[in-house]
Amino acid sequence: MKIENTKAQMRKGVLEYCILSVLEDKNSYVAEILDALKDAKLLVVEGTIYPLLTRLKNAGLLSYHWEESTSGPPRKYYSLTEKGKDFLAELALTWNDLHKAVTKITTSKPSNNE
Repeated sequence: MKIENTKAQMRKGVLEYCILSVLEDKNSYVAEILDALKDAKLLVVEGTIYPLLTRLKNAGLLSYHWEESTSGPPRKYYSLTEKGKDFLAELALTWNDLHKAVTKITTSKPSNNE
């Protein structure tokens, strides 16, 4: 078993949550989303993010609009829909529960006296 495969699967598992979180406070285009993920050390390539954004849009969690750019072609800006905001809130609760459970398991070591 290769550690890189397991690490990649862990990152993929939280990618939806992270993308929705990036879009929680402001509309963003793909390069901005990728920059935010990169700043958090979640390295994602464009070939991964476009299908995911399309899937989230088709599920009604995201919408988009085009804006002219001063430095190139128009940009597609993504934003959360009301359904997306509700979905993100549910993911946040689930993530917090999961984080607590994993932290408990990985940091709770029985003492030698037990």
